[in-house]
Amino acid sequence: MDLGITDRAALITGGDSGIGWHTAKRLLSEGVRVVISDLDQDKLDAAAARLNAPEGTLHAFAADVTDTAQLAALQERAHSAVGSIDILVHAAGITGAQGAFHEIDDAGWVHTLEIDLLGAVRVASTFIADLRASGSGRLVFIASEDAVQPYQDELPYCAAKAGVLALAKGLSRSYAQDGLLVNAVSPAFIHTPMTDAMMDQRAQKLGVDRHEAIRSFVDEKRPFLELKRRGEPEEVADVIAFLCSERASFVNGSNYRVDGGSVATI
Repeated sequence: MDLGITDRAALITGGDSGIGWHTAKRLLSEGVRVVISDLDQDKLDAAAARLNAPEGTLHAFAADVTDTAQLAALQERAHSAVGSIDILVHAAGITGAQGAFHEIDDAGWVHTLEIDLLGAVRVASTFIADLRASGSGRLVFIASEDAVQPYQDELPYCAAKAGVLALAKGLSRSYAQDGLLVNAVSPAFIHTPMTDAMMDQRAQKLGVDRHEAIRSFVDEKRPFLELKRRGEPEEVADVIAFLCSERASFVNGSNYRVDGGSVATI
């Protein structure tokens, strides 16, 4: 299917691995000029090498989403490399502080919200002028099943992702008349470095291997995940690419769940 986005310019935060990296791969296959960004330049360079994109179509620039000066510099570098940004996919984020509510201190809450919610705010604020000027801009935030089905041992992350959904909906109403469509994608238990680390921790705690840790996690912690497996990042990237495309020209302010049934309600 031709998504109608050939030669557009995209920025993907959190682009050195996982959903962000696979989204870059998918958009590159559609002829999009892509900038990936994350914290570590060496990891970004390695990620770019793995994408093996045609010369001039892919650029990798490090930036910290908590630092407005670094984001301004990222915008300048992106403009020099690919021009004004038409498509923004914000995938950068962390699991953040975990544990029972009474065990998480103020610093844990602040750190999680600083990256997962205010990071989204800062990135959108930096590039909103680009997206509005495009006339057919696309902004996709990566949220989570946790935004609508919070889990008691990761409430800071849940609250941050619920805020991201509210941000997406609000922006979708603010800028639709500029041709900017804003949506969110909410994955659940996807095969990424983040969930690898979670499952390795669980495996060590239970004295089992990663495969058994995943199986028991799905059974005990995600009983509504009817497909009984982790999703693959490619499965999320395909939905993101659709929302970035002309095929989604009447989709605005929506939250697309890619969760294998993990959220219990419609």
